[in-house]
Amino acid sequence: MEPELMETDALEILPDAGLEEPQANAESLKQNGNELYKQKKYMEALEMYSQAIRLLPCAAYYGNRSATYMMLNKYNDALADAQEATSIDKEFTKGYQREGKCLLALGNPVAAIQSFNKSLVIEPNNQTLIAERESALKMKEHEEEAHRHYSSGDFRRALFCISQCLNTAPNAVSYRLFKAECFAFLSKYTEASDIVNTILAVDNRNADALFVRGLCLYYGDEIDKAQQHFKHVLRMNPDHTKAKDTYKKSKCLIQKKEEGNAAFKSGDHQKAYELYTDALSIDPYNKLTNAKLYCNRATTSTKLQNLQQAVDDCNKAIELDEKYVKAFTRRAATYTGLEMYEEAVRDYETVQKLEPSQQNARAVKDAKLELKKSKRKDYYKILGVDKNVTDDMLRKAYRKRAMLHHPDRHCNDTPEKQKEEEKIFKDVGEAYAVLSDPKKRSRYDSGADLEEGMGSGFGDFDATNLFQMFFQGGAPDFGGGFEGFGGSHRRQHQRSGFPGGGYQFHF
Repeated sequence: MEPELMETDALEILPDAGLEEPQANAESLKQNGNELYKQKKYMEALEMYSQAIRLLPCAAYYGNRSATYMMLNKYNDALADAQEATSIDKEFTKGYQREGKCLLALGNPVAAIQSFNKSLVIEPNNQTLIAERESALKMKEHEEEAHRHYSSGDFRRALFCISQCLNTAPNAVSYRLFKAECFAFLSKYTEASDIVNTILAVDNRNADALFVRGLCLYYGDEIDKAQQHFKHVLRMNPDHTKAKDTYKKSKCLIQKKEEGNAAFKSGDHQKAYELYTDALSIDPYNKLTNAKLYCNRATTSTKLQNLQQAVDDCNKAIELDEKYVKAFTRRAATYTGLEMYEEAVRDYETVQKLEPSQQNARAVKDAKLELKKSKRKDYYKILGVDKNVTDDMLRKAYRKRAMLHHPDRHCNDTPEKQKEEEKIFKDVGEAYAVLSDPKKRSRYDSGADLEEGMGSGFGDFDATNLFQMFFQGGAPDFGGGFEGFGGSHRRQHQRSGFPGGGYQFHF
């Protein structure tokens, strides 16, 4: 809505009625300005009012020029003219009203309310003034809420509140920069930069705009460039508190991260873990840098054999940066170490989607093979040995497990228990038969049997025959007094019909 133009009571006399020439000329210029204003030729109108003011500085002329500046979105100039008008005429209601509108447009609702109050002292029943003051009061409330949410770190709600202010004052630079800063904290760097660039295109020495641009770089993990911006801001305004604080944080963050990296490279993993932890406490809002720190700490945790902590840190890294390939890769490797193969496959598939490559495709294939291997019998677990077991240790493990689960040891158990022990006994024999054969063990370890679709290949395995062959030089002692398979002793052995066939020992 266009501001209403002023007419002055003192200058309503026409030029041909004996008015002094400067006044007559000024009035004529004002009238010309009014016509141009109505035609929306604001620059031409501005010139007319300026000429009138040079001839006769009066409240009405300043008021009209103020209105014209407002139409050109030059609110600082408009405010200066409105304030000049009210200084000339203390009862100039329209001057106070324009002053309030300019202050509102510039994002200063507190001062705007004071100006509207001055108008209302003169015209207390003016409904337009009452409505405009109410608008200023609401804007003040939204502004206070925005700053409150900002201080508490709720940038999303702060953004909503400042957007309400911008509905009333869309050109307020302070509000636009506040909005850009909220965007930066919310990782919306493109939106923040668009606002900042528009402001800097008009005023390239706006320190607050340069700070927000630096903030976008800082949170975008371009810390070196960000520091250059902060130093530039501080050269322009040494007391710029936000630039000073953020620059200090950025320096501390880089220092701690580099110290952690150095400790890790030197092999002091516990110190590296502590340094990364210290770095993470410096600035919780720097998501991308903190994601790297969490991933670095996860790598350190794997060196410290704390795999679950490594997974937790990878989770935090991915939460901060959902496209962080290294974090997915680290978590997948850690899941493999924890034998959580399905989770590992999912992470490697995500890595392949984010960065397709032959290497990542191979990682997916290998993870799926490990998943298949995990679903078959784990011969190492069955025998209670690790994958680096020697032949001698393997024989000892088999002897111990075979004797523990031999059916004769459980002949007095319930049928269900006997059946369970017989199955374990068979699995123990199958595990030993495979792992004690170098070729079979190699195929088992590599998963070649799975890739060839052969499964374990021991469905008809005779565990009892293996047991007999293993103890051919002397049968096991299940309770003392047994000296071997060949002699006549207190125990006899004979062929029996328990699963797989073989020898049953009688006490």
